[in-house]
Amino acid sequence: MPELMIPLDSSLTKPLYEQIYDYIRMNIADGKISHGEKLPSTRFLSAHLQVSRSTVAVAYDQLLSEGYIESAPCRGYYASDISGLYLGEEAASAALPPPIPAERYRIVFSPDENEFSCFPYAAWRKISRDILSQDDASLLTAGETAGEWELREAICRYLYRARGVSCRPGQIVIGAGNEYLLLLLAQVLGPGKRVAMENPTYLKAYRTLSNMGYRMLTFPAGKNGIEAEQLQQTDAEIVYTMPSHQFPMGTVMPLKQRLKLLQWAAAKTGRYIIEDDHDSEFRYKGKPIPSLQGSDTHGTVIYIGTFSKSISPAIRVSYMVLPKPQIAAYQKSCGFYASTVPKEQQRVLAAFLNDGYFERYLNKMRRIYKAKHDSFLALLKKEAWVKHIYGDYAGVHLLVELGAAMDAREVVRQAKKQGIRIYALEEYLAPGAKANRPDVGKTLLLGYGALQEAQMKEGIACIRRIVTGTA
Repeated sequence: MPELMIPLDSSLTKPLYEQIYDYIRMNIADGKISHGEKLPSTRFLSAHLQVSRSTVAVAYDQLLSEGYIESAPCRGYYASDISGLYLGEEAASAALPPPIPAERYRIVFSPDENEFSCFPYAAWRKISRDILSQDDASLLTAGETAGEWELREAICRYLYRARGVSCRPGQIVIGAGNEYLLLLLAQVLGPGKRVAMENPTYLKAYRTLSNMGYRMLTFPAGKNGIEAEQLQQTDAEIVYTMPSHQFPMGTVMPLKQRLKLLQWAAAKTGRYIIEDDHDSEFRYKGKPIPSLQGSDTHGTVIYIGTFSKSISPAIRVSYMVLPKPQIAAYQKSCGFYASTVPKEQQRVLAAFLNDGYFERYLNKMRRIYKAKHDSFLALLKKEAWVKHIYGDYAGVHLLVELGAAMDAREVVRQAKKQGIRIYALEEYLAPGAKANRPDVGKTLLLGYGALQEAQMKEGIACIRRIVTGTA
């Protein structure tokens, strides 16, 4: 610990050494100075507080004698473990309640977890080493606010080839996560907008836009996604949609419906479509579906994507493609914000894309996830308690409707007791909303991206025992 900000008041009747003693004692008791943390030396602290060294020494001697701190020869003073020191074990526990441990499960059917066994660590390490081995002063500068140009160029090329997105690098904004980009977008589009979303919905986006003061309008999630005819009956100005793979329902929007949605947006100035291309990289049936943005001729689609699923959520890199008419509005309202992604990480990712590592890795992961998808689907189809499976066109999760009398939330609750985390579709309803179709309360959401087949079998067996009453 290099310094302590101890507020000393020489006008008090309490001596300065006692003020120092009280401050350190209370901070150790409260856990603000943790067990084993080093305290500043008497010489350093006296100079920092502008008091005599003997004043600090007296305070330390008192703390040492009462067991609040320990002295290590030639090393200095360290905070002691004082749990139960003078309050007694029960009183100490009441005064300083231990943190609640995070829930730990043997198996997690999460739709957000990835498989990393085939990640090209050596390639990523080499790129990082090559970039950091250069004496390049530009790495230490602030960088471009919308993101490094070389990364935006690389993303631009990739999106055109893989998703049919038509854009220029200047239309792309890089940010640390989709939520951050939505916060920027709300400032670009202005306050008080009315946003339509399907329900069950992508809750992170729903909450982010709601927190920005937008009025959220929800529609029952149909088998083909949100429809323009539904929107005509409302005063919605923005539609948030995932046409290539809606989360959590897994639906794919047909071309005819996409065109109608574009017509709705173009029919009135100020209407926009936010296209979240969720899980678009992993598709298992039919031909690849091009982005909605690629068919937009009126500048109404705002495209958002991320590398969280295709590479890793840890790198925290997302991107937003603004329509050309909105670039000036972005520069005016948000152009002064510093980039939230470190420049070094942006350059590593740009090289990862430009050198072909990303597409090779993505192709390998498509095969892996396809194999997991097929295995999981085959296992579920053997189960008598499974009434219906849907959402199996893309992504890394399936929706499974229960054929048993038990509802999904009860299955989730009982599975937790056995160390297995599964999810109910009801968990993805918009806040305050009720299930708008009878099967929602009977449906489980089961992610398989990070699971091995043995874990899938064990998890399915657990659900079987619960729904059949043999658990």
